[in-house]
Order: sequence, then structure tokens, then C-alpha cells
Amino acid sequence: MTKQQARFEPYDFNGGTCVAIAGADYCVVAADTRMSTGYNILTRDYSKIYKLADKCLMASSGFQADVRALQKVLGAKHLIYQHQHNKQMSCPAMARLLSNTLYYKRFFPYYTFNVLVGFDEEGKGCVYTYDAVGSYEKVGYSAQGSGAKLIMPVLDNQLKSPSPLLLPAQDAVTPLCEAEAIDVIKDVFASATERDIYTGDKLEIVILNADGMRREYAELRKD
Repeated sequence: MTKQQARFEPYDFNGGTCVAIAGADYCVVAADTRMSTGYNILTRDYSKIYKLADKCLMASSGFQADVRALQKVLGAKHLIYQHQHNKQMSCPAMARLLSNTLYYKRFFPYYTFNVLVGFDEEGKGCVYTYDAVGSYEKVGYSAQGSGAKLIMPVLDNQLKSPSPLLLPAQDAVTPLCEAEAIDVIKDVFASATERDIYTGDKLEIVILNADGMRREYAELRKD
């Protein structure tokens, strides 16, 4: 008789796509609401956007159990920071905290792919994009998740972010106004849902600006 070996697979991939765009006085983050495993849709109404601070949001794709665990860890560390300093953490500080938290787990990493949005020290919109083990970069726009390979070439073509290697360094914020950025996000998601079975159902868009935070929703393909 052949000997069968039991295998433990700690990860799953639940699909979904996240996109973020930063402007001079705003930032927009969006994600679809489908959560699936393989060819099975688990739910069509799952939010992938999480509020870390009043003006700092994180959107995550990947293994959603790890996403929830990561959100709890960041929430606890931010609460400790608020008790110690009597203020909320800034977006650049939160970006470093997220990087350190992911890197600390690098030998058994959170299977999450994150974008962090908010405002920098100058009050300009900023986007930080991450890999699973904490390497991150401040950019003008980013996409993560199952539809990122379809969306990023379109964003590169439309937004033309300057290379971070150029000297003198150029501002990473995109030249679009807020309404144009929202339209671009709706267009790229409508295109991605035509080719990616893990992205669809509904689009959740969160806009941060001087007036505060607001949410918008748009319908996507459901098949």
C-alpha cells in the first residue's frame, strides 16, 4: 500500500482587487466586494477597505483571514500609540508601522497585499504600496490583487507617474482632479471584471479630502 502524507495548507487566496490614486488635495481608494475561493463565491458584499485612523485607510487583497488578523494587530498598536501620545498616528508613521508589522512575520507571513492611503506631512495625498513581507514604496497610484496585472498598465498609461530615480525628485501625486480619478477607477474596474473571475459584484470607493471621508458604490459584473 502506498503511504499517504497529510499536508497542511495554511493559506487560501480569496481574490479581489484594490486600487488607490493620490492627488494634490485628495486620495481615493477602491475595491470590489467579491470574496471567493477557487471557483466558489463565498460572498458578494465583503468590504476590503479598513479605516486605520481618521485620515488613513488600508485596502487589502489576498487571504482574508490574515487580513483580519493584520487589521486587529494594527488597531491594537494604534490604540497604544494614542494612549501614549494623546493623538492619532500620521499616515507616514502608519505606513512604517504596517511595514514593520509585515516584516516581523516574514518567516510565516500574512498572505496579504495592501495599499495604504492618506495625507503626508504637507497635506498632499499619498499612496503606499506593499508586498507580503513589508517592502513598500510611496507612489501616486497603485493596484493590488487578482486584477492588478490588468489594471496597472492602464494606470501607467493614463497617469504617467514620474520615475522615483529622477533627480531632482518629482512629486508623485497624479495630475487628475478628484472627479477624474474616480472616473478612471470606475473604468479600470469595469475592464478588469471582464477578464478576472475573482473581481466583480460591486465597487466600493472611499474618498478622503479636506471635507472628510465619503463612500460611493458602483455596480460591477456579477457572473
